[in-house]
Amino acid sequence: MGELTLTAVRLGLLVLLWLFVFSIVGVIRGDLYGTRIVRRGPSGRATVRPTSNVPSGVERRASHGLRSLVVVEGPLRGTSVPLRASGVLLGRNPECTLVLDDDFASGRHARVYEEGGQWFVEDLGSTNGTFIAGERLVDPVPVRDSSQLRIGTTVLELRR
Repeated sequence: MGELTLTAVRLGLLVLLWLFVFSIVGVIRGDLYGTRIVRRGPSGRATVRPTSNVPSGVERRASHGLRSLVVVEGPLRGTSVPLRASGVLLGRNPECTLVLDDDFASGRHARVYEEGGQWFVEDLGSTNGTFIAGERLVDPVPVRDSSQLRIGTTVLELRR
């Protein structure tokens, strides 16, 4: 091999090495900073802007009875999310209505939804489970005012 060929191979390997290093840094950066949990308001409390494409007439119908889901224990303590007829998705994914900052929560952990004028909680196949009154959910369970839902270290309460 000529010296020019050897230098070209060395430079090629150096470029591949740097591409590998940058890809590793990108993955680590994504793991550390990729998911934004929620915006913090001036009081330091978490604020959640629920988005819904449900017509307002449907939302008014669903507002009778339970109205909000409040975090009473855990990293997001004090956060409140209004219950919508379309349901509330709980988990770590940014697509969820309430993004939980909890190591024991799955990406799409559980959902709270209305059916036939009654609210239900359903575990979506989470690894660590969803609990109501110390019992692990297997099937959707009806809930009422002041029911407490535990996901990892986060405790949520349904309120009027």
